[in-house]
Amino acid sequence: MSEENKQAARIQTSILSAAEKKVLVWLAERMPSWVTSDMLTFVGFCGSLIMAAGYALSNLNLQWLWLSCLGLFVNWFGDSLDGSLARVRNAQRKTYGFFIDHNVDVVNEMIMFIGVGCSPLVNMSFAMFALVGYFMLSIYVYIDCHLKGEMRLTYGGLGPTEFRIILIIVNILFMYVPWLSTWKKTIWLFHNEFQVGLFDYAAIAVAILLIIFYVVSFFRDAAYYSKIDPPKKQN
Repeated sequence: MSEENKQAARIQTSILSAAEKKVLVWLAERMPSWVTSDMLTFVGFCGSLIMAAGYALSNLNLQWLWLSCLGLFVNWFGDSLDGSLARVRNAQRKTYGFFIDHNVDVVNEMIMFIGVGCSPLVNMSFAMFALVGYFMLSIYVYIDCHLKGEMRLTYGGLGPTEFRIILIIVNILFMYVPWLSTWKKTIWLFHNEFQVGLFDYAAIAVAILLIIFYVVSFFRDAAYYSKIDPPKKQN
């Protein structure tokens, strides 16, 4: 990795970013000396497994969605705090950290989306559609990081923390507002029958929104890169 990529600027403009940064620094300053960034990355991974388990078990009883809420919190704690801990201790390992952090992020998100698809909230097909949109935007961010030296972490004022909070709210509503879990509408799509609930439509909307962010960013940055790397004159 080039020196530019090692020191990629983190663009974090989400609604809660300022307050979250203060909380993370406060927590990092109080972490025991034996706690390492790698340990926190593993904690975040465990959080994604807890979340997925809660979603799968919610087929037996919706109250298991509280386990998913716990998993989301554990994932936030580990995934958000690992980098903050390294920065507070001035112990960043930029090449290794970039490699581990973003590869684990990919695995975490895959587990989370599959978990949601295993639950009564969202049909697996629509959860995978949303995962495709997420991965498209993630790949775009990594390409931009390589070319610009910028790591954009938020779109539309929303980042991973905001999405976790939204998902916790969705879990609670699904448990305690009965019609959200019982209302279904039959639709036919590509000769397949789907029983579609309200949050299925939300998953489709999220997927479309992520793809729109991707397309808009693509054409915006294509114009930018064309200016800094214009066509060569033919001899």
